[in-house]
Amino acid sequence: MEDSSAGLGRQAGDDVALRRDIGTIGLLFTAVGSIIGSGWLFGALSAAQIAGPGAIVAWSIGGVMIMLIGLCYAELGTMFPVSGGVIRFPHYAFGSFASYTFGWITWLAAASTTSIEVLAALQYSTNYLPWLQRLQDGVPVLTLRGLVVAIAMLALFSLINVIGIRWFARLNNALVWWKLAIILLTVGAFIATVFHGVNFTRAAAGGFLPYGWSGVFSSIATAGIVFSYLGFSQGVSLAGETRNPQRNVPLAIIGSTVLTGLIYLLLQIAFIGALPNEAFAHGWAHIGTSFTGGIANIAVAFGPLAALASIMGLTWLAVLLYVDAVISPADTGLIYTTATARISYAMGRNGNAPRSLALVNTRGVPWASVILTFFAGVIFFLPFPGWQKLVGFVTSASVLSFGSGPLALLALRRHLPSRNRPFHLPAARTIAYLAFLSSNLIVYWSGWDTVWKLAVAVVAGYVILAIHEGRSRHATPPMEFRSGGWVIVWLAGLTLLSWVGSYPAASSHAGNLGLLSFGWAIVVFAAFSALILWLAVARCLPAERMEAHLSDATGPRPAHPLRDASAAP
Repeated sequence: MEDSSAGLGRQAGDDVALRRDIGTIGLLFTAVGSIIGSGWLFGALSAAQIAGPGAIVAWSIGGVMIMLIGLCYAELGTMFPVSGGVIRFPHYAFGSFASYTFGWITWLAAASTTSIEVLAALQYSTNYLPWLQRLQDGVPVLTLRGLVVAIAMLALFSLINVIGIRWFARLNNALVWWKLAIILLTVGAFIATVFHGVNFTRAAAGGFLPYGWSGVFSSIATAGIVFSYLGFSQGVSLAGETRNPQRNVPLAIIGSTVLTGLIYLLLQIAFIGALPNEAFAHGWAHIGTSFTGGIANIAVAFGPLAALASIMGLTWLAVLLYVDAVISPADTGLIYTTATARISYAMGRNGNAPRSLALVNTRGVPWASVILTFFAGVIFFLPFPGWQKLVGFVTSASVLSFGSGPLALLALRRHLPSRNRPFHLPAARTIAYLAFLSSNLIVYWSGWDTVWKLAVAVVAGYVILAIHEGRSRHATPPMEFRSGGWVIVWLAGLTLLSWVGSYPAASSHAGNLGLLSFGWAIVVFAAFSALILWLAVARCLPAERMEAHLSDATGPRPAHPLRDASAAP
């Protein structure tokens, strides 16, 4: 193993039973492929409906916010190149209770994302296979036959994962080259064929910011912008399965965010410039239902980019987009199947979930976690209505879990300052604070209707934890509530602020009070984030407990009957 940490790697959970078969391009493309999924197929339309031309600013701000969070994980991921690092870093810094909380939230978001990507692929496919989905109250939902196809796709993803990480990486690399080519071809074709510069400043439609800054920031959380960027985390989740993680992890995190951010920005500009005049008949909020030119509204609902290409006379591009609309989300779904299995694997390694989830097969794959991911994905198909309806929840859950990274970074710097850091983040305190503030704001901007559901999901997770503790009292490590109890203060505070806040507007009868204006919300969250950051770092585990977790003292690696650690490559 390539590790410059003077022996720390194996003690910190080197995951020696896993295979390190992912190279530099493989890890980068895993992150890029995860980012370029269903978001690029639906995000441009959704963002324009919520923010108008201001969606261009939203993509830029969202990219910067995610980059701040990603930089924190670049240091952590090179210090501890382990699989499921998003879950294991808070375990090292704050103990079992905190890591379980973040693990549950992250696993929930990742498992549901796999289902979302399958739904996105089928949503576009409905244009030529109408029996896959139907419109219910204007929202696409699966038919019975569509559900069978969705489950079959999920089973295929699981099978590829069980075969091994090397085959996954090879397949993903080929698919990402295809996805990059199609999205760049779409941008070029849209701009070269039709570009209405007036679309960015139409006075009758409200100008550049038709819904003000509120619309811009709301679109970051609910239109699929941050949802699209979340794939950067795959560089962390698979750090235990890549060669030379000290180089590959920062490259995957930073490189994927910068590259895809530029691509999404160009796509949004091309999409807005290509919209026909008739699209603005009822304002930006209804551009998806105002297309003419012989394209039915149902076609727009099931495939906006392909519908726009058809209106422009680019039939060949529409065909390619319909093909890619299956490939892009399917590839991302495959990646999230891999990542979700690594999250439950990490929870099994931490000891606050059944240890059987950390078992791996002779190919170095956590097969029990892959099976769990499959059944969870099937369950998530049942209540899900359509793509955009799910984006806010998944975005909030994912960003909430990523918020632990900046806190873990500062806690580990405080008590383990001499630890080798192959990637040393400059201005760490400032960047960590801004990253944590960004995480809290994104959750807030997703709106009260999303936040209260997330709070219910967290409570459900604690119920499951209590059941697990009751049944396995002598097999689970101490909860270390003293060092992780601040998580409850944080989550309760976020929920309360969302309830008294103004996202969505109180007039929408969403149940929130609307007492915080946009400006005051920024001030309040700046203070709240500073308070929680101070509390978390002040209450983190002492150095000796951190060292104990890093050496797996409280959660030894499960016995592995199929693969001896000494035989790991």
